[in-house]
Amino acid sequence: MPSKSSLQSLEKLLLDQPSQPPVHLWQPELSGEMDMLIRADGQWIHEGGRIKRDKLVALFASILRREEDGEYYLLTPAEKWRISVEDAPLLIVDMDFITEEGEQQIIFTTNVGARFLLDDEHPLRVLVDKNEQPSPELVLNNGLHGKLTRAVFYRLVDIAEEKRRGFIVRSAGSEFLLS
Repeated sequence: MPSKSSLQSLEKLLLDQPSQPPVHLWQPELSGEMDMLIRADGQWIHEGGRIKRDKLVALFASILRREEDGEYYLLTPAEKWRISVEDAPLLIVDMDFITEEGEQQIIFTTNVGARFLLDDEHPLRVLVDKNEQPSPELVLNNGLHGKLTRAVFYRLVDIAEEKRRGFIVRSAGSEFLLS
């Protein structure tokens, strides 16, 4: 079991981030389509031009939701705008972990600075892309997922254990299959 100091470090990593608006509670009618695209490389494009302000991208990401129809929407309490997403709306660009007395906690960071503990609520899944390559992603909030960058996936593979059914990583008391 992690020590109190390790748990405090983990708590700080997860809580020391901006609060998120309650988009899961907002149910406005569709306002229309917005000329906004999230490219597979993580760039946000509005009316053909790249949004260069990271804080603006983070703001938009905080009001993004994917619904049961598979579409992505930017929401406010009064408006709902459909946008396009090429692949995953967010990228997982960093990974931290704490291991103490055999218990490991893995925390992923997105390209907009949000952090998520790898656990049963935010599981890892590894899909296979059209080129038969692994495409690992983390299930996030509001129907979203974040695609692990190659560097983060390789770091994850480095700490994986080989089991009969494939390579696994442990976090928050659960096991997640990498292959």
